[in-house]
Amino acid sequence: MFLLAQWSSVRKKLALYKTGIDAARAVLVGVDTGREDFADSMAELSLLAESAGSIPAATVIARKGKTDPALFIGSGKANEVKKVMEEQDAELVIFNHPLSPTQQRNLERHIGFHVMDRTGLILDIFSQRAQSHIGKTQVELAQVRYRMSRLVRAWSHLERQRGGIGVRGGPGETQMELDRRMLATKAKRLENELEKLQRQQRTQRRARSRKDVFSVSLVGYTNAGKSTVFNALTKAGAYAADQLFATLDTTSRKVHLDGAGSIVVSDTVGFIRELPHQLVEAFRATLDETIHADLILHVIDACSPVAREQKAEVEAVLREIGADDIPRIEVMNKIDQMPQTFTEGALLMRDSEGIPGQVFLSAKTGLGLDLLRSALAECSQMTDRIRVDQNRAKVQMAPDEFLAPLPERPETSEFNPIPNRKYSPHDA
Repeated sequence: MFLLAQWSSVRKKLALYKTGIDAARAVLVGVDTGREDFADSMAELSLLAESAGSIPAATVIARKGKTDPALFIGSGKANEVKKVMEEQDAELVIFNHPLSPTQQRNLERHIGFHVMDRTGLILDIFSQRAQSHIGKTQVELAQVRYRMSRLVRAWSHLERQRGGIGVRGGPGETQMELDRRMLATKAKRLENELEKLQRQQRTQRRARSRKDVFSVSLVGYTNAGKSTVFNALTKAGAYAADQLFATLDTTSRKVHLDGAGSIVVSDTVGFIRELPHQLVEAFRATLDETIHADLILHVIDACSPVAREQKAEVEAVLREIGADDIPRIEVMNKIDQMPQTFTEGALLMRDSEGIPGQVFLSAKTGLGLDLLRSALAECSQMTDRIRVDQNRAKVQMAPDEFLAPLPERPETSEFNPIPNRKYSPHDA
């Protein structure tokens, strides 16, 4: 009996140091401040926890006008969470909000279990799903930056000091300062590696642009069916599942369209509400495919009751990365799930100028894919005509307009490439 009690104590302490959340029973915590989308946000948190491999055991809701600076939910609710954790035999607390390092530390001390916020949960999912080298590098960089922001005096070993060589009695570096320096060095190395990978991507894009290949990028809220649309168009067989962030790495395939030739279609990472800014920054290399695309296919779950809000979240991220002015077509997916609403079936909608604007389809059943292909072919032909007109305009420019005048260069005897040193033509 004594050994069992000791093991229970050790298990609780180990839970504080866990980094992964695989198969852990979790208690979800949310603060209702009166927002209309609070219930949807909590349902999304449960899906995120399941996607990470955790098992949502219970939910605790706090209704507050403002959060507590020390414990975020206050001491009363923190005690309630601790009681629910013990009742449900849970090991992990997941908050549906970003926590400050101090709040996370105080909650872990008060509750006695590992505490994770929404940002940490999304990072955990990203680390599981990244497959390519560039995807893993981006996730690792985001995790290092997140850990740097979490580096507070949560544990006593961070307060110990180390003296330098030949120094006796003077203040040395604390363990926390050493850890921060190590993380900063690692972040710099990852940034340099990511920049190298981005240069390789730019080289590949320049090669495609020289061949005038029409590029299409799929974007959308996570679990809207982007990968299913991508597979239906390209027959690529990319991984697609009914879960959040099923795919993380960018996948590109060539597609042949009748009357338009070959185009390149790219599937990118899905977006989500309250996507942390540091994740957008870290995944700039992945999102570059969207920034440099000729056309964006915005895949929307037409059956979702919060489709309008999800569309707004995606458009906000597109504005943040500078892709809001790229032409786009909205792909209203999953119409097969609500036939009583979409009575007309597959449909292609055009704007006031006759340009394709919306396509209603079902990527899973193939309904309406022919309309999407024809819309893509039409947009590709329009882009080709614009390119031809631009090239013709360049050729027809007068020589004095085409080339900028060369700056006047001084005579050789007056030219001094090293200003701080006397120079004459005989120095050679």
